[in-house]
Amino acid sequence: MTGTARHDVADLREALAGAVVLPGDPAYDEARSVFNGDVDRRPAVIARCTGPDDVAAALAFAQDTGLEIAVRGGGHGYWGAAVPENGLMIDLSPLDQVVVDAEARRARCGGGATLAQLDAATQEHGLATVGGTVSHTGVGGLTLGGGFGWLTSLLGLSIDNLESAQVVLADGRCVRASEDEHEDLFWAIRGGGGNFGVVTEFEFRLHPIGPMINLAMMFVEQPRMADAIRIARDAFATQPRTISCALACNNAPPAPFVPEEHHFTPGVAVIMVGLGSAEEHAAAVAPVRDALSPLFELVTPMPYVALQQMLDEAAPWGVRVYTKGLYLDELSDEAADVIAERLPGRASPMSQILVFPLGGAFADRSDDETAFGGSRALRYVVAIEATTPDPEAFGHDREWVRGTWDRLRPLAVGPGAYVNLNAEFEPGALRSTYGEAKWDRLARIKATYDPGNVLHVNANIKPA
Repeated sequence: MTGTARHDVADLREALAGAVVLPGDPAYDEARSVFNGDVDRRPAVIARCTGPDDVAAALAFAQDTGLEIAVRGGGHGYWGAAVPENGLMIDLSPLDQVVVDAEARRARCGGGATLAQLDAATQEHGLATVGGTVSHTGVGGLTLGGGFGWLTSLLGLSIDNLESAQVVLADGRCVRASEDEHEDLFWAIRGGGGNFGVVTEFEFRLHPIGPMINLAMMFVEQPRMADAIRIARDAFATQPRTISCALACNNAPPAPFVPEEHHFTPGVAVIMVGLGSAEEHAAAVAPVRDALSPLFELVTPMPYVALQQMLDEAAPWGVRVYTKGLYLDELSDEAADVIAERLPGRASPMSQILVFPLGGAFADRSDDETAFGGSRALRYVVAIEATTPDPEAFGHDREWVRGTWDRLRPLAVGPGAYVNLNAEFEPGALRSTYGEAKWDRLARIKATYDPGNVLHVNANIKPA
């Protein structure tokens, strides 16, 4: 066992209410596995923490023994930051409880909970908060990076709906961060990632959503793809906040609603989600459908939880995945041409390009109100994703992602991008994402709460 002694581990086991898992233990391989099947690292120690005291004990143990520390929430980070090679993994997955106060419209959510768990608990009361687009994503990593999803046009980011957080600091103290307690820390964790402490509980504001929403998915085949992107772009710009939109450039799934002759056909799915009335949704969809003349479509009411799980099949747990993201101020004709031109170059039918419009409630906050990495005036976020279980196809599509990113870069906003959508960062890109003023402020706050940069296996911001 690298860098640890048996009696030290015995002491850690005695200090923890949760389990300590070592190489060779029956639970070890499952405990070290994460969403990205391309990540195959072997921690020296895995501490499965059941509360703040366990986290504090694990932090102290790792610092005493010189072990590098990584934190696992949902294990969904693209580059596997949750798994430290020969280090100590603080595994928050036992902290997956969600407690809803329907009257106050608040949810307290453990740092290891997934979006599926949060959605299930809140939808029992007809409530929701902003989550992502794949239900097995961890609430913690998503929120600390900002957090956008189907509700962003209506309610902003996950961090815009965060009321407070319970944070265990590198020195073992457990503090509450909110607008009136440790305000600087609260500002920093809303977009600054896991740099400042280990968040063991999030408190979210909830809003009446669902239980049913309305979905329109209109698919246009590859030869007409660039024109379809332009039509969708123009239509999206005029939608009310209750219509949430996206573009999914991929292959048609072999689903029951897809005619068999169109299974796996490459193209673009124009998605319009109605969060208001069915009548409003129908009126918004009709002119877009007429302009697109889709190859096939699915227009239907569905449960909100089903919407939140709609993209799960395209991102199964354990698949190899690599992604790069960028921001666009506009989805120009040139950008539409590049996306359409690049899509056929994939080896895997699961690899895709996703485009999410921003604006609406996202733009209601000022740039300096949270530490979100990017301007609130941004119009689009783009994710270019290689996804496949096949190692050979993965190598090809990883280069396809990089090549597509290179083609779109001259059209993008700066070298930075949404921190949760990158498997790697170009030199200086992370600093550029936040901008000089935010970066310097984050570095000062880092120096206050983690001066030794103990928590650095992340999109790291070094202490000033």
